[in-house]
Amino acid sequence: MIEPPFPERSSQAAPRSPLQFYFDFSSPYSYIASEWVEALAARHGRTVQWHAILLGVTFQAAELKPPVAYPIKRDYVLRDFARSAFFAGLPYVQPEAFPIATQNAARVFYWLQAQDPARAAAWARAGLRAYFARGVALDDAAQLKALAEQCGIDGEAAQAAWQDPQWKARLKAANDAALAAGVFGAPFFIIDGEAFWGNDRQAQMERWLSSGPFRGLA
Repeated sequence: MIEPPFPERSSQAAPRSPLQFYFDFSSPYSYIASEWVEALAARHGRTVQWHAILLGVTFQAAELKPPVAYPIKRDYVLRDFARSAFFAGLPYVQPEAFPIATQNAARVFYWLQAQDPARAAAWARAGLRAYFARGVALDDAAQLKALAEQCGIDGEAAQAAWQDPQWKARLKAANDAALAAGVFGAPFFIIDGEAFWGNDRQAQMERWLSSGPFRGLA
């Protein structure tokens, strides 16, 4: 039998790597980005891999504080949170307590992700919408449990998950992995090794996904 001079090509293109999306449940810009990231990826034949992180961990590693902690920035960023949401066509209500601890919501995320990544992503969107559109305090156990039940999740099971050392360790591992990947804020995106920080990177990401690395960029 004579071997063909060239190997046969597969009739199916190799799947493209997922777009990596890092978010914090207490990040207004993550809320906005969570509403467009899936559509952006889908337009370019990609999926999204969601990563819940704690901004407090990244701030500590970067020796930073939340923007609202700086008096000269506070009024501006509070205005910009709302303005950016309205520009995106999203409802926005500045939470009374901000920022808040979101480790319990993030642990529930990883608990769900181990069962069904799509369900975990749906929980992430629901949590971000609840906090920034309705003022649901995700750091309050009763309100977080009620939100889980509204999402069709067993509230008792969700509470058991956020108290479980397994999911505490999983969140810590996720934060460590994010730092190792160079993540220092949220929302943060990685596309084929290229990092993009911020909700305002959408246009750049769209072009990058369309045409690849920008000409002249080393």
